[in-house]
Amino acid sequence: MEKLDPLDESWQRALCIVAHPDDMEFGAAAAIARWTGQGKWIGYTMVTSGEAGIDGLHPDQCRIVREAEQIASAHIVGVETVDFLGLPDGVLEYGVPLRRALAREIRRHRPDIVITGNFRDTFGGRNLNQADHIAVGRAVLDAVRDAGNRWVFPEQLTDELEPWGDVQAVWACASPLSTHAVDTTETFAAGVASLEAHAAYIEGLGWENFDAGEFLEGISRATGQRAGVAFAAPFEVFPMGWGS
Repeated sequence: MEKLDPLDESWQRALCIVAHPDDMEFGAAAAIARWTGQGKWIGYTMVTSGEAGIDGLHPDQCRIVREAEQIASAHIVGVETVDFLGLPDGVLEYGVPLRRALAREIRRHRPDIVITGNFRDTFGGRNLNQADHIAVGRAVLDAVRDAGNRWVFPEQLTDELEPWGDVQAVWACASPLSTHAVDTTETFAAGVASLEAHAAYIEGLGWENFDAGEFLEGISRATGQRAGVAFAAPFEVFPMGWGS
């Protein structure tokens, strides 16, 4: 069992960019609660509103429900800034338009760290990843570099918006190639409550016997064993910056 190294926590601002409402809660929310508890600023950017996520609910209605659940969920772990870019759920494509949209958010929020979800082909074994997750994660890596280059998407640059090239790293939570972890033992309960806030979505999936605490404990305890603590969240780390 390969040991996971502790994440560097000597930063003050992080921007989390994921495809859907609930993506942060399936593994990373307890880490977010730890960091907001340390006084760090963390913002959420949802590329979609998850409007295609509930089969029995029309997207126009689903969007309202899922945005409200995500805002409530974020507040539980100390996140007050939650933005929705409104791109179409389920059919996101990696490419210049997505990079442009994400670069703008990075330039706007000027984070030290950018956090996203797993964008590898699987979550390990045969558990296939979802296309939106893969597209967003790939675009996040490029958008971080784009944001620091004034000649990429220069139309975004105004008196209020300048290039931002000081992102230290991108962290991808729940990657099967994770090399680092953060201790979430003290904030595990907040992470569970944050996932439970997505009640309509979980009900819409038909997971009648789903237990958020049991689900997250299985992941967190296994990760904790590799990190030398009770519970932990795993991350793959991509150092950024010129020449990285």
